[in-house]
Amino acid sequence: MTGVQTRDTGQPLLLGVRHHGPGSAKAVRAALEASRPRVVLVEGPPEADPLVPLAASEDMRPPVALLAHAVDEPGRSAFWPLAAFSPEWVALRWALEHGVPARFIDLPAAHTLAWERDTEDEEEEEEKPGEDALDEDVRIDPLGVLADTAGYDDAERWWEDVVEHRGAGKGDTLAPFTALEEAMTALRETYGSGGHGRDLIREAHMRLRIRDAQREFEDGVAVVCGAWHVPALRRRTGVTADRALLKGLPKVKTDVTWVPWTHRRLSRAGGYGAGIGSPGWYAHLFAAQDRPVERWLTKVAGLLRAEDRTVSPGHVIEAVRLAETLAALRGRPLPGLGEATDAVRAVMCEGSDVPLALVRDRLVVGDVLGEVPDTVPAVPLQRDLERTQRRLRLRPEAAERELDLDLREDTGAERSRLLHRLRLLGIDWGRPAASPSGTGTFRETWRLRWEPELAVRSAEAGVWGTTVLAAATAKAEADAVTARGLADVTALAEHCLLAALPDALPVVMRVLADRAALDTDVAHLAQALPALVRSLRYGDVRGTDTAALAEVAAGLAERVFVGLPPACAGLDADAAEEMRGHVDAVHGALGLLADVPAARDGRLRARWRAVLRTLSARDTVPGVLRGRAVRLLLDGGELAQDEAARLMGLVLSPGTPPADAAAWVEGFVGGSGGGLLLVHDERLFGLVDRWLTAVPTEAFTDVLPLLRRTFSAYEPGVRRTLGELVRRGPGRQDRTETATPGAPGFGPGVDQTRADAVSPVLRLLLGPDGDEGTRGERVEVRR
Repeated sequence: MTGVQTRDTGQPLLLGVRHHGPGSAKAVRAALEASRPRVVLVEGPPEADPLVPLAASEDMRPPVALLAHAVDEPGRSAFWPLAAFSPEWVALRWALEHGVPARFIDLPAAHTLAWERDTEDEEEEEEKPGEDALDEDVRIDPLGVLADTAGYDDAERWWEDVVEHRGAGKGDTLAPFTALEEAMTALRETYGSGGHGRDLIREAHMRLRIRDAQREFEDGVAVVCGAWHVPALRRRTGVTADRALLKGLPKVKTDVTWVPWTHRRLSRAGGYGAGIGSPGWYAHLFAAQDRPVERWLTKVAGLLRAEDRTVSPGHVIEAVRLAETLAALRGRPLPGLGEATDAVRAVMCEGSDVPLALVRDRLVVGDVLGEVPDTVPAVPLQRDLERTQRRLRLRPEAAERELDLDLREDTGAERSRLLHRLRLLGIDWGRPAASPSGTGTFRETWRLRWEPELAVRSAEAGVWGTTVLAAATAKAEADAVTARGLADVTALAEHCLLAALPDALPVVMRVLADRAALDTDVAHLAQALPALVRSLRYGDVRGTDTAALAEVAAGLAERVFVGLPPACAGLDADAAEEMRGHVDAVHGALGLLADVPAARDGRLRARWRAVLRTLSARDTVPGVLRGRAVRLLLDGGELAQDEAARLMGLVLSPGTPPADAAAWVEGFVGGSGGGLLLVHDERLFGLVDRWLTAVPTEAFTDVLPLLRRTFSAYEPGVRRTLGELVRRGPGRQDRTETATPGAPGFGPGVDQTRADAVSPVLRLLLGPDGDEGTRGERVEVRR
């Protein structure tokens, strides 16, 4: 039997562990307490040795991670996450608490990051026959093989039974390490370790570092590493052979620091042994001194009660009994997560997986976010971000939360500017969301969630400047020059206004003016205009000078007016539908552009009305665009109801091809408000109804998809009302109603009593209009 060597034999104490295993963590602590080594060596990047003392800081709270990134390429990075239940973290803390040196012995991150870069370059080339790619030569799951050998179909369940449930510190403290080493030795003998993988090189470096420690501390060396590596570290090899494996490795300049990590991130595959599916459960097992199942189910009950579910102490007792019974039936020494979950589903969730999903998300995985002290190394931009977060009281959190901002307040405006600047830098801590409290330009709603990867983004953004403001300004200027299309530049101008980047805006505006002057594609111009106009609205609330932007927007609108009619001629169905979206966007943008100095005289609106009339009258323009132009003129009060009905009657006459007529109807009544237009004007409804009933049978199948697409977009209530009109026939009152003269669908005149009833509400909504009598009446209504 190989066994685990202790300090009495003159050999290092090799403690093979499972990364992020609470049972391994407890066993490591017990073994270190029993053996009292003089130095602790841990699997990890040696560049992090100067950072080890920070693990003893009161402000350092796991989960945390070592972040290594290339100085010249901050985006090229690697993480070594550590949780409170990670054996490596326990080993570091034990060493610091007992005044024992702790060092990392894995392959330096300088080689690892350079190796990954070279590997990516090689993957882009065609692989030569017989040539091995640089990859881990271990293509098996050691725990999965061991579990399968023991007759388990679940590696997690096997690990719980043989490690977690045996109890660390009871009996021989080295027994679990002896068993794991023997198992890994057998696996490596069976499956081999190849000869071209990174494991051989990593293990060679570990052996050299262990030899260095032995020369310094003799027999007082303890090593905490992945159990897979223990047989290789036990094997006696020559120093020359190990150094030969390390000779000529690529290398890059690297910085290393501590960063916060999350339980949720631990549950994802990748990283330093990460990919565990239940970090919250593991943290509970590690922290619970006794009765872990009872304490866990009590915690679950508290969560469900907080969500207004009826869970009593009796439920907890019954769930504990059921979990123990399931464990006995399944031949397990103690209930595990599977038994606890089944008991929660049956007893506390009444068989439903909906509340059970909440338990898994909040407890089994969890949103625990670690913390690191202010003294950890960081790029200047990251320090500036942290200072700004503290000043604005925006604490990074792993759980997603909604933040509603009022831009009229100084704090709200500053928070908004910070989040927009970070988005420009690719640090998506916050994402814009629809505001539940209103749609005014003075309101913004964000969804915030801090992910550990954002630390990499912060380091990467450091190349643009030492503060968030300077970096965002430099990044915006660079993006303006490299932007591909006009719409990208206009979107960037909008971002500059949102982020309050006055130094970047002139550069962006110069590029925008140049691009707009050269771009002759009307679709591109139409896409760019709405973003410019939206930016003008932000200026009022954010106090930004948008005069230059207004002039560009007005000039862009003029070019759209000139180019739109010829651009709409001869389009196929798909191109016509896309152009309809551009027409709608331009129409909406011009409505917002009315207060711009260049448009106050009404010249732009008048020009736009002329363009719409041109589109509505040209036979070469597709029907969907002609119908849309008539609808926009009607909605804007530029076309009388009778005239709209006349134009529809002409289009729906027998001489018009059915497909063209259906497209016109889609353009006219499609989109927002189209269904209500037919509901409240039965003349238009009657025209559509008579035309549809007269469509020839052979053409009906061609127009049906267009009409179905149009009417299926209406609200259910609108569709129901239209169905009622079809049932009774347009122009006829329902039998329960009293027939009244007047326009079909309308009464003979204004009902003054009903109108007077809503007047007070309108005054409250619209406010005073400057008349003293109105003001007094408004106050009286409030009383």
